[in-house]
Amino acid sequence: MLFTQASFVLALATSAVAAAPIEKRWGGWGSWANHGGRPWWTPSASASYLEFGKRFPGADSNAPTCDLSQAVMPAAPTPLPAPASGLTLSHVAIGRGTQNYTCDLTNATAVPTATGAKATLFNVSCIAADTPDLLAKLPSIALDLPIPSSDDESSPAYQDMSGHHYFLDATTPFFNMDTTLHQYGTGRFKKSNGSNAPSDALLGTNNQGFGSVQWLKLDAKDSAGQVLQEVYRLNTAGGQPPKTCQGMPAAFEVQYSSEYWIWAQ
Repeated sequence: MLFTQASFVLALATSAVAAAPIEKRWGGWGSWANHGGRPWWTPSASASYLEFGKRFPGADSNAPTCDLSQAVMPAAPTPLPAPASGLTLSHVAIGRGTQNYTCDLTNATAVPTATGAKATLFNVSCIAADTPDLLAKLPSIALDLPIPSSDDESSPAYQDMSGHHYFLDATTPFFNMDTTLHQYGTGRFKKSNGSNAPSDALLGTNNQGFGSVQWLKLDAKDSAGQVLQEVYRLNTAGGQPPKTCQGMPAAFEVQYSSEYWIWAQ
């Protein structure tokens, strides 16, 4: 299914967010149209990873100038540990995809077992820095939009893609931020800490479902071998399975969305 930019812009237009800060971020609707109708601008291929992440672009970059050091992560209901000393917030993305589960159909009392997740990541770094109130709404908005077609290079959504998130095995989340558009790095991670989502978090698509997955802090599995060091999954929307496997298939997916805050050396 195609996550069209038109549908996303329409959703934003109907959200309760004032337009003025967005126009400042994008340079106004005229400027938005002149850049292919893409509110999530990306830098040129020659812009470096840190130039992109910190949003102090070089002369050859079309990325907007904003100070990502001003972005503040939302606080989890049960506080998560702060980023390690010396790390820099390098990227903020909205992830849209599925949480994946299995059920043991031979066991009448079985409960769903998490087997990982997969999501496409979209750049919202400057929104995090400039309009945090808007950012907080995006996971819920994204959850009610179709899952994007990340393989279609002609899709408007592809131009704003930061990368992909998936699992290498049951306990190793992987972030691949290298695409044909840019090379921001890759990383293998492990769960470090978690916090249950707020009690009023979205239940699922159209607010129908079983709740939102935990907020997480992930640490690099090999901190010496990768630029990306820590990832926070925050403001989750959806993704929880039913409490039992009754009536469920052997394998199933639950749609979700969330913010991903990526810290680097």
